[in-house]
Amino acid sequence: MSGTDTNPASAPAADPAEARRIVGEIERLGTRLGEARAHVGRVIFGQEEIVEQTLVTLLSGGHGLLVGVPGLGKTRLVETLGQVMGLEERRVQFTPDLMPADILGSEVLEESEGGRRGFRFIKGPVFCQLLMADEINRASPRTQSALLQAMQESRVSVAGQYHPLPRPFHVLATQNPLEQEGTYPLPEAQLDRFLLEIDIGYPDIEAERRMMLVTTGLEETRPPAVFNGAELMAAQRLVRQVPVGEKVAEAILTLVRSGRPETSDIPEIRAHVAWGPGPRASQALMLACRARAVLGGRLAPSVDDVIALAGPVLRHRMALNFAARAEGVTIAGVVARLAEPLA
Repeated sequence: MSGTDTNPASAPAADPAEARRIVGEIERLGTRLGEARAHVGRVIFGQEEIVEQTLVTLLSGGHGLLVGVPGLGKTRLVETLGQVMGLEERRVQFTPDLMPADILGSEVLEESEGGRRGFRFIKGPVFCQLLMADEINRASPRTQSALLQAMQESRVSVAGQYHPLPRPFHVLATQNPLEQEGTYPLPEAQLDRFLLEIDIGYPDIEAERRMMLVTTGLEETRPPAVFNGAELMAAQRLVRQVPVGEKVAEAILTLVRSGRPETSDIPEIRAHVAWGPGPRASQALMLACRARAVLGGRLAPSVDDVIALAGPVLRHRMALNFAARAEGVTIAGVVARLAEPLA
């Protein structure tokens, strides 16, 4: 099923002048996003779909989890996006001995010249606009959970005091496959905070050839900034104004609810899935479809967007039962089965 459904189901009615204004802004934003993608493409080779999904994450105002073996350019991708989007970026290397205070910050006791003592809060690296949590699953569950409040509320609590984070605030975390040594699985509550799980595979031979030649030369390409933080937030507000047709809204609800064994009509889902995606998956898919439409220069999303984003939205929000794992069933296969009726 393809084509854009323009019967608005989830956008407020607008007068013709307001509608024309929104259309013009969406078109201008699409042009600037095309420029941003072109700059990223000069640094990141052969990963167009990965770049698209990461930009969808930022446009939706969410956080992304990049999954892949070491050496596939995940760190370079995040750094490049930070430069192109004009965001203040920090990087934290997650290790088994990393403590929550190393991320959030801590209070230190200071004594003034007059002899008065008091506590002063020293901000941690989480106080930035784009936090790269590198190899997040190498840290202990306690440290992983330190990001939970920051990702959900855009603020942190230290010693009973709330400290707001800069805006916009995004976490792009990289994760090594769980089969590797020294990794801890992320808690389900934290996985659900990630808008998309972006799987990164090996590049094709032409992309790897270009990568090999360019990255071993004397000059390193540094892309210019196309956006800044305020402009990205304006783009995020605009994405939320993109109308979503009734057909697309129903496709999202059908897809998500079919992934729950309690409400699914698909026998394989009831037999293989331990728990399915919650309402946050529907919200994430709706936002991501809007962002993907704008990124593609379209004024409204289509069912094709739902199909394309089903995997990144649902993969980390579902779990297989023991019998399914024993039979070799995979989450990717389950999500593909869920998307079949929409194709």
